[in-house]
Amino acid sequence: MASKRKIIIAIDGYASSGKSTLGKDLAKALGYVFIDSGAMYRGVALFALENQWVAGNVVDAGAITAKLSEIQLQFSADSGQHLLLNGRDVSREIRESQVSEIVSSVAAIGAVREKLVELQRAMGMNGGIVMDGRDIGTVVFPQAELKLFITAALEIRSERRFLEMQKNNAQTTLQEVRDNLSLRDAFDTQRAISPLKQAADAVVIDTGNIGREEQLQQALTLVESIVGHEV
Repeated sequence: MASKRKIIIAIDGYASSGKSTLGKDLAKALGYVFIDSGAMYRGVALFALENQWVAGNVVDAGAITAKLSEIQLQFSADSGQHLLLNGRDVSREIRESQVSEIVSSVAAIGAVREKLVELQRAMGMNGGIVMDGRDIGTVVFPQAELKLFITAALEIRSERRFLEMQKNNAQTTLQEVRDNLSLRDAFDTQRAISPLKQAADAVVIDTGNIGREEQLQQALTLVESIVGHEV
């Protein structure tokens, strides 16, 4: 049953920790809109790749910044899972390995973060959303009524990501996935602009120790304590 009081739920955490899975399940249970902020940064990264603004794993921040006005991002009206880049569904392309390799660098560009944070705030201004990312509870919605910080051991996250990529026929090894996640962890937590960190009032959920249903029940219990009635 949808909650009568529509709150903002911010979910932050490490790559492949299960943020999106929990976010989608929670939004569905509450009748809320799920917004994957990471997909938006991946959309910008894909645009950079398609315009050849990447050399190796080095992105041309100047070129991306100069062309930000040409990048239009939105989620399809029928499903929050489909990202549209300039009207084109790029939901599959943004999950490819070459995007994963540069998305943290793209997300560290100040102008990119400024543009996407503005879009994210507009999406959630009326509440009734579950948004996941790296800085949702600390920067995008510091006033969110519920903040969750999701974590899991690197080995667990690596195996999850590897299996996900295999389903999409990606040509990669478990070690390559582990190395990529390790680099992203370091980059996300150490970047100068909006680094990944746990908000002081966030509740930590370690998804490596509990199953999907238990994660959801924990989150729903927290929501109920805030809205004051069963959801």
